[in-house]
Amino acid sequence: MQGGGWFKIGVVLSIVGISFSSLAQMTEEQKRELFLKAREDIRVVPRPATTPRPKPRPVATPRPAPQATPKPTPRPTQRPPSTKPSAQPAAPDDDDVIPLEQEVERGESRPNQRQTPAQATPTPSQKQPSRKPAPPPKRGGPPPMEAPISIEKSGLQEDQGYEPPPKRSSGGGWFKRYRYLTPAIRRAIDQAPVKKGRWRYIIVHNSGTRQGNARIFNTYHLKTRKMKNGLAYHFVIGNGNSSGNGQIEIGSRWTRQINGGHVASDYLNNIALGICFVGDFNRDRPTAAQLAALEELIDYLRNRVGKIKGKPAAVRGHKQINPKPTDCPGDRFDLRWLRRRFGW
Repeated sequence: MQGGGWFKIGVVLSIVGISFSSLAQMTEEQKRELFLKAREDIRVVPRPATTPRPKPRPVATPRPAPQATPKPTPRPTQRPPSTKPSAQPAAPDDDDVIPLEQEVERGESRPNQRQTPAQATPTPSQKQPSRKPAPPPKRGGPPPMEAPISIEKSGLQEDQGYEPPPKRSSGGGWFKRYRYLTPAIRRAIDQAPVKKGRWRYIIVHNSGTRQGNARIFNTYHLKTRKMKNGLAYHFVIGNGNSSGNGQIEIGSRWTRQINGGHVASDYLNNIALGICFVGDFNRDRPTAAQLAALEELIDYLRNRVGKIKGKPAAVRGHKQINPKPTDCPGDRFDLRWLRRRFGW
């Protein structure tokens, strides 16, 4: 019997509880009964089924639910002590163009920025940011402005009082003799209530017609041009047609001290006096009497309206200052003579 058979018999005997020595003394019949009995007592134990182990499922990481961003509660902003100068800024030079508004940086916190109570309420130990001094103005440019300036469309400056009429020498002194500026014209110029710093420019025009006078131009401007204040100029100088050659006429805009209507700018009309030559200087030249009358009138008006920052009123031809293109006071009017005589 092979080794495997003996092993099986040994297992059966161990189950029944009989040793090999006892087995040798039994007969074949007893051995056979014993074997059958042991086989009946053997119970087959089934092997456990090898079920494959399930793979672990990946655990899904829960995403956080979107939360509504809370709106910041607006808090009252704290203004640092104002560092703006209390004095009004000086008016710019005659040749400067004044901006309507110039913005400056303000030391205010924005309403959409949240601040902690320590930031909202400054303590004495917290230093306020120091403002850097403004850079010096460029040579020939306008002076820097430290505060926002808002100039009305009218162009009127702050009321500085009235300009007194020029003093006249008396007691046998030397008087300047005028040929075209009559005493009545000078009295009307002196009696007008001229505000200080009001008139900064004197603008020279031509009518574009070879004849006319202040009355004719007033009717045209009032009824045809629908200008409620009539004559657009403050003064008219005739050429001998419809008025005297070199005759000076005063319009109501000077006696009432109101804005002109001779420049395409409301701002300039409020700071510029208008003098109109009768004539078409694209075809003709002004007469010698007209030029002499213009010299007398401008010299007198400059003295009457006073100086601005030490400078007299600037004299310009219409096309040199008008915002829109124009040929006034005409191609044959010598603007170089105007500059040599009155300067810029």
